[in-house]
Formats: sequence, C-alpha cells, structure tokens
Amino acid sequence: MERRDFIKKAGIATAATVAGTAMNAPAIIAKEKTYRWKMVTTWPPNLPVLQTGAEQFAKRVEAASGGRIKIQVFAAGELVPALGVFDAVSSGTAVQVGSGASYYWAGKVPAAQWFSAVPFGFNPQGINAWFYSGGGLKLWEEVYAPFNLVPRPQGNTGVQMGGWFRKKMESISDFKGLKMRIPGLGGKVIAKAGGTVVLLPGGEIFTSLERGVLDATEWVGPLHDLRMGFYKAAKYYYYPGWHEPGTCLEVMFNKKHYDSLPKDLQVILDAVAMETNLWSLCQFEAGNGAALEELITKHNVNLVRFPTDLLDELRKMAEETMEEEAAKDAMSKKVHEAFKKFKKQIGMWGAVSENAYYDVIADKYSLKGRE
Repeated sequence: MERRDFIKKAGIATAATVAGTAMNAPAIIAKEKTYRWKMVTTWPPNLPVLQTGAEQFAKRVEAASGGRIKIQVFAAGELVPALGVFDAVSSGTAVQVGSGASYYWAGKVPAAQWFSAVPFGFNPQGINAWFYSGGGLKLWEEVYAPFNLVPRPQGNTGVQMGGWFRKKMESISDFKGLKMRIPGLGGKVIAKAGGTVVLLPGGEIFTSLERGVLDATEWVGPLHDLRMGFYKAAKYYYYPGWHEPGTCLEVMFNKKHYDSLPKDLQVILDAVAMETNLWSLCQFEAGNGAALEELITKHNVNLVRFPTDLLDELRKMAEETMEEEAAKDAMSKKVHEAFKKFKKQIGMWGAVSENAYYDVIADKYSLKGRE
C-alpha cells in the first residue's frame, strides 16, 4: 500500500471512530445512576444559615454532580422530629442525610459532644484546624462508625453569645435553681453550678422563655437571636459565649448509602460540606454586628459581660466537667485526650497571633457606652 493511500484510509477510520464515540456519548451519560436522597435537619423552617445552609448544600451538591445526586431537604418536624435526625439517618431506611449539631446526640454517643463545642475550647479556626489537619475528623468518623454514619463539618456559628437571662447574673450562686435551655457540655457545667438544664429544639424556646418555663436560654448570636425575638422575653443579653466558642455544625450520611456512591460523588459531598462550613461562618460573622447594633439601639437590649470572677468559676467547673465526662467511657476518654493535646499544640501560637492582635485593636472597638 502506498503511503498516501495508507494515510487517507487511516484518516477515514479515525473519523469514523470519533463519530461513533460522539454518537454513543449520550447513551453512556444516560446510563449513569441518579441518586435521590432525603435530608432531615434539626433546624426550624427557613432559619437563616442553619436551615438555609442545609438547603444550599443540597443545591450545590446537585449542581456539582451534574444532577447525579438530588437531595430533598426537610426541616425539623416535616419528616422526623428535630431530635430524631440521628436515628433516622442511622437506620438509612427512608433518610440518607442529616444536618444538626453533634452534641444533640450526647445521650446516645457521649463522645460526640467534643465535635460540636467544648466550654472554653476551640474557636472556629481551632476546631477546623483540629478536624482537617489534626486528626479530629478521623476520630469523629471512628465515633460514628458503629452507628452507620459518616460525619463531616458543615458549618460554624463562630463565638456565640452567653445567652438571654431574665435576671442579672452576678456570681456563680445565681445559677442555683436557674432553669436554662443549654445543650452539650456547657449544659453539664450549668448543672454542676446548680442549674436545671432543659433541652428544647429551637422552635419551642421563645414560648418557654416568655412563659417562665425557662429562666434563661442560649441560642447562637445576634443574627439569630434578633429573629427569634428573645429580647421580648428576657432583659439581659450576656457575653462571651464561654460554653460554645466556635460551634461546629454537622452533616452526616448513612454509611451504607455513602459507601455505595462512586468515588467522585463522595468527593463532591465532602467538598461541598467543606464549602458550606466556610460559607456559614462567613454569614454569621457578616451578620452578627448589624444585628447586635439593632438589638441595642432599636430594642434597648441590656448588653452585659459576665463578671470575671464568675467566668473564672465557670472555667474551673468546665475543666472538672470535661474530666468527669471523659472518664465515663473509653471513647470519650480517647477523644478528650486528643482534644487537649491539640489545644496545647496550637495554644502558644494563638497567644502570639490572634490574642495579641486583638489586644492591640481592642480600644478601637470598645463597648463603652453600649453596656
């Protein structure tokens, strides 16, 4: 065969192959499976950042996956009760995904509390560093594995407020007999101080505070607290949020369903969870300042700092509480020791970076005249 004829015939064959591949491409794409999942949350309908963040997560997953994963989102009570999310996702029968905060499951999984908020613990930077670079996420996966769950950080509230109180808090003794809605390890500290801890989902807090069923409540921060209307039911708004200095929100997947996905879809779920984690923190940081200004200037809220002596007492009680809780089971002990080790590791850097910097600029943002 002459060289010219060979090239001509080879070109025709190549063109035919390319054309055939192009014609078959739609058929190949059409064969890719579409996963239709349901997601339940602990959040009230339309709650900014928390519920809307879960909804954004679902939309972003669908977009990133080219429609191969479609997630229908249900707020608290629409499909399962707010505090029924863990069991629903664990069973995986009708629900594949859940959104909430891991300290809600302390009664089922005591070690889960360390992955949401620890009193006087990590701020958002610290807890994210622990998860992504310090082994915290691997531990979290280990804790959830017996329950057929795969956890991922999906948000952070930032440093929270100390809460709304119907009376002034001047000493640690003022917690005795106080009925307060406060979950997680912070609630256990309040109980040690003599308070009565009441666990309620977000949608039930205002009415309970207004009717005196609660004497105090914490929720998140100004952006949400303004919307929740707590200023109508409690006079004093305390800071700082010693109990939740950087609360992590979670998305959890039923392990069987997660493991059944192609690897690229697993990566998409993980990446969008990380994106939502950053997005939610930015939303809170951007919105809290304006909301706090409105609470003070428009609604005449009494902004009050916890007395230093009271905070010192709470810190001591928190340290005692953490050791007591960790001693209750082997997994909690393992997580607690890892938490303390990483906290010590990053503590010195925080002292010469964030803490030192805020000391320098503190006067510019003084609260004088606001309290």
